[in-house]
Amino acid sequence: MNTIGRRSTFRLLAGSALAGVSGSYAARAAGKSVTVGIDLSLTGADAETAVLIKNGFMMAIDESNAKGGPEGYHINVLLLDDGTATAGQYDPAQAAVNVRKMVADSTCVAALGPMSSTPGKAMSPILSQGGLATITPTSTNPDITDPKFAQIYHPQGPAIFFRTVTTDAYQGPNMANYYYKTLKVPSVYVLDDSGAYGVGIADSFEAQARKIGMKVLGRDRLDPKQADYSPALTKVKTLGAASLYFGGNPQAGIKVVKQSYDILPSIPKGGGDGIYEPDVLTGAGFPAVEGWYATIAAPHLLDDPKSADWVKDFAARYKKQPNDYCITCYDAVLVIADALGRAAKSGGPVTRAAMRDAIEATKIDTLQGTISFDKNGDLTSKIISVFQVKRDTGFPPDDMQHQFKYVGVAPQEV
Repeated sequence: MNTIGRRSTFRLLAGSALAGVSGSYAARAAGKSVTVGIDLSLTGADAETAVLIKNGFMMAIDESNAKGGPEGYHINVLLLDDGTATAGQYDPAQAAVNVRKMVADSTCVAALGPMSSTPGKAMSPILSQGGLATITPTSTNPDITDPKFAQIYHPQGPAIFFRTVTTDAYQGPNMANYYYKTLKVPSVYVLDDSGAYGVGIADSFEAQARKIGMKVLGRDRLDPKQADYSPALTKVKTLGAASLYFGGNPQAGIKVVKQSYDILPSIPKGGGDGIYEPDVLTGAGFPAVEGWYATIAAPHLLDDPKSADWVKDFAARYKKQPNDYCITCYDAVLVIADALGRAAKSGGPVTRAAMRDAIEATKIDTLQGTISFDKNGDLTSKIISVFQVKRDTGFPPDDMQHQFKYVGVAPQEV
């Protein structure tokens, strides 16, 4: 079930970052140490991506601890899995259980994650009740940080859900702009996977497509556990749609990619960052995934010369090429470490409230540029990057850096 495996789990427990009860005990036993909770979907369709994200977090945590930590504080880790075999991917009920464990741990002063927005919606009210701030490197549904829904997602008042990516208020619409302006498709059919992320990004894509004059020929909601999507895809073909857009995660996305290859081989097809995953590359396989477009809610950095040493270090450490979200994960830890240092320097105790306030006031230079947050917890940068899958036989099929070719920034305005 857990793709970390025995050997990696032993390294996590035995190294500078500790998980579960061991992490909590170490934080109490050592003089200057704190615990950071991590929630990931390590079981199910997102497992391969979850390991990449974990590695992005752990690289930064290990580096911080190796240097003695911010103001001498060692960071311990409480690592929790919100994926279940029953759900086949993230499970919001398990995410709620996980965040209660974090809140119950008095040494836990901040959190990282979740990966997806459905667990994010389940976790956010509990984080608010516990006064525990989290930083997500990948969850993009805008509702969680929208002031209109503050009473639902942070009922205690202050923002507690921060992001090192932008939201689907930009990711969906900007990709609609890319379809219209760059791909020049006159019509589109929209699918989603019923989850908070998938529905939200498909909604925002569809609204913008209609606004700029694309014909939206239909919209279907898929059951991620269903095996056969051919009725919906055949409908797309029958209506003569010039393109297909899918909002959702790999559990449904892998099947959409596979089955659309046979039914809709010629039209442009794309989706959000739920497609930008190694699980889609390996699950759908080539040639089915060839040509698919995908966005991420962050700048593309892997080919930037300034990131070259970091990419090399990551690949050497984990024997796997990173994706761009590994950088937003790494940077999320930099935010926590910086906040921890500033909270410690203030002279008062390093409490959850002190950490939340310090995170909100963040302004630091990272691999992705200057990170700062607005009053709702959202990243001030709004860049959406577009990729297309193009098979490079010189690298493994799941090599994100070489199989997803960067094609540019999606236009925010048309």
